[in-house]
Amino acid sequence: MSLVWIILGLILLVVGGEFLVRSSVALSFKLNISKMVIGMTVVSFATSAPELLVSLNAALTGSPAIAINNVIGSNIANIGLVLGITALVGSIAVDKSFYKLNWPVMMLFSIALFYFLYNDNQLSAIEGGILFASLIAFMIVLIKSAKKEVVLEEVDENLAVVSNFKIVLWLLIGAAALYFGSEWLVDGAKDLAETLGVSDAVIAATVIAIGTSVPELAASVIAAVKQEKALSLGNLIGSNIFNIGSVLGLTSIIKTIPVTDGAILSRDIYWMLAFAAVLIPLIFIPKKFEISRYKGMLLVTAYAIFIFMAFKS
Repeated sequence: MSLVWIILGLILLVVGGEFLVRSSVALSFKLNISKMVIGMTVVSFATSAPELLVSLNAALTGSPAIAINNVIGSNIANIGLVLGITALVGSIAVDKSFYKLNWPVMMLFSIALFYFLYNDNQLSAIEGGILFASLIAFMIVLIKSAKKEVVLEEVDENLAVVSNFKIVLWLLIGAAALYFGSEWLVDGAKDLAETLGVSDAVIAATVIAIGTSVPELAASVIAAVKQEKALSLGNLIGSNIFNIGSVLGLTSIIKTIPVTDGAILSRDIYWMLAFAAVLIPLIFIPKKFEISRYKGMLLVTAYAIFIFMAFKS
């Protein structure tokens, strides 16, 4: 039964996230915010809402390991699973902004998270504030650099003519779906962990992380099959930065997140750092600026080892 609650929770989170994105974008158009800024900020924050609700719910209901490993597991899945499978479908070209801005920032956020957790076995409100403030600073830099390059994000312009009633309705549907989805997902995860005899942290890093990465995986694979050049490694890297800066940053501002599962600091966070760090040699050796099929196979294999070791321990 716990798996049913997890699946229903994930479905509601996907539905809630979609409605929240639609209402946020429509509202942004009403406020005359530029299409580029909407794509790079509003959409990014809205798509992080499911993970934020899950982490906040877990932290407030006494399951901090789920809150932390929801993010750590998602960051591992984004690179090992989503990027790996997408590369298996078709090679991914890597632009220079990846190693000049996106990758260094992702590594800084990852190392900062490791330091904050390792330092005192918790993520405090001040540390969360630093992460969130750093995310805002990164967004400002991103918007300024995008203006120079005239890079526009894909935003549905049809949402510019949506009525106020629809915006409010979508917002309410999105909020309700996210609330109940996070409740069911966290409760189901606790039950599943108890049934399998593993920790909340293991379920969060594997089952929940894979579940919350499914929408990104589907979108990336479809884009790769269609051979759309818009498919960017930057999207996944940006998601990892947002997960740490907004999800854990905001959650810890509201409630300090303690490390209650030793495996988070002895195993899981090292996997997250390793998956992030390995991207640089992958894009330079041997064929530069490309993640080929065999590199994708290496990532998926490494992810499978991570899942195996998580359940084995």
